[in-house]
Amino acid sequence: MHSVYTKLGKRICSGFGSPPSIILIYREDNKDKTRQRVMPVRNFSKFSDCSLAAEQLKNNPRHKAYLEGVSLRQLKKLYSLLKGHLGGESLAESLEKFRQQEAIDPEEDMNRLDDKELAKRKSIMDELFEKNRKKKDDPDFIYDIEVEFPQDEQLESCGWDMESGEEI
Repeated sequence: MHSVYTKLGKRICSGFGSPPSIILIYREDNKDKTRQRVMPVRNFSKFSDCSLAAEQLKNNPRHKAYLEGVSLRQLKKLYSLLKGHLGGESLAESLEKFRQQEAIDPEEDMNRLDDKELAKRKSIMDELFEKNRKKKDDPDFIYDIEVEFPQDEQLESCGWDMESGEEI
């Protein structure tokens, strides 16, 4: 089954005793009908791991076909917002906390990060690259762009790029 999702959201409180849910609103390719899929979030607390919960939901056989077009990052964001709500944070506080976790500091030394954090930063950069990348099908795509960069100051020469009399 191939479908295109149009909206993804969460339901925090749907009634007494019912768990919070993730709601996917989608449209199937061959039909013009909009559908809604409610996926209850069970066994999730303010101490749960959002990444693990998002991966489990995305790989769940019951929901896998519907979540093909949904990125893992979006599911992590929903779980993060849910975790913040369960911890007593407002929506604005949870969103700001998520943005800080997902932000990349250009001055940060990534050589000092552990493997898990480095993989997280790389996936964020990959997603940002794909979002900003110009594809051949884009209306404003130009095949060969030549740009002249202004040089405000005189370039300094470095010793390593000087030609030397020694042959290697």
